[in-house]
Amino acid sequence: MSSSFSRRLGKLTDSMLFLPTMALLLILIADFFLIHDFFAISLKSGHLYGNVIDILVHGSPTMILAIGMTLVIATGGVDLSVGAIMAIASSVAAVMINPTIVGMNLTDPKIFINNPQLTWAPLWAVIVVPIVIATLCGVWNGFLVSYGRIQPMVATLVLMIAGRGIAQLITNNIQVVIFNDTYAFIGNGFFILPFSLYVAVGLFGCAWLLTRRTSIGLLVESVGINAKSSFYAGINEKRIKLFAYAFCGFCAGIAGLVVTSNIRTSDANNIGMYTELDAILAVVIGGTLLGTGGRFSLMGSAIGALVLQTTITSMLSFGVPASAVIAVKAVVVIAVVLLYAEQVKTFVRKLGTFSMPKETAQ
Repeated sequence: MSSSFSRRLGKLTDSMLFLPTMALLLILIADFFLIHDFFAISLKSGHLYGNVIDILVHGSPTMILAIGMTLVIATGGVDLSVGAIMAIASSVAAVMINPTIVGMNLTDPKIFINNPQLTWAPLWAVIVVPIVIATLCGVWNGFLVSYGRIQPMVATLVLMIAGRGIAQLITNNIQVVIFNDTYAFIGNGFFILPFSLYVAVGLFGCAWLLTRRTSIGLLVESVGINAKSSFYAGINEKRIKLFAYAFCGFCAGIAGLVVTSNIRTSDANNIGMYTELDAILAVVIGGTLLGTGGRFSLMGSAIGALVLQTTITSMLSFGVPASAVIAVKAVVVIAVVLLYAEQVKTFVRKLGTFSMPKETAQ
């Protein structure tokens, strides 16, 4: 009986979802006892409101980014440019909705203010074109890493720096206000739950089917574990890495649309700022090893994004100033490093077998 329980406990603790799930549960339990009405949810005009809903709303962009970042880190790389790609996508979308604001005198700008459903370009193009451009940015990163043989951190640092400047050039460094209500629904809309959550869940479902119901997930893990051995096994590791970075750019484009529709403006200076660090941290919390690649978990990355956003929301509910949230993230980083240290893992495994000698002696 004890042996069976120990095996089950050992299998549970070895799961990639164990630590991020436990971290999320511990934070939520602390919130339940320390923050009054933290889990209070109210229904107004068919919309749900509350701290939990805020976590889902503000955590959705990080979750979307983490999905793409997971594949990149699983190949042994990293993408520092996703925040800049978000800014590029949001700038392109804003200009396509209202190009008059940046000096393209195509029509009277007052028309866009008085008609909240009007866009200069069709709404489908406003959504598709920025995502395509973001994907091409990911292809650029993938080309530098896979075919250019440039270190991922250096290769993506190029677009991280230049990308935000490109976003500012697109909008002439003007914060474009978005009046289109249909576009704003992406980040502000509700179907009982926030629409952005449905976007994140839909993207997660597609990514899960792609990586767990096709051979792509296995190929990504193979390249991350040993790219040279994968090459000799007949796997084109360059194309796998190119795909991973392109998919990461695709996710960054979607996240950019969600954020800019939520705040209803395109701010090339601030949209996506430091979000690449949040995405990387969410993936690492989820159990995917940074720098080594290999085994990955999309669900772990999604939970990691929720852990990060729950921590931020909890700190704000405690009255911690927003300027100090970055310091809180630093504490989370230290905790993650300690949790995933080999010594801690060994200690947790020993807990599962601690009772074995006693039962054997009896």
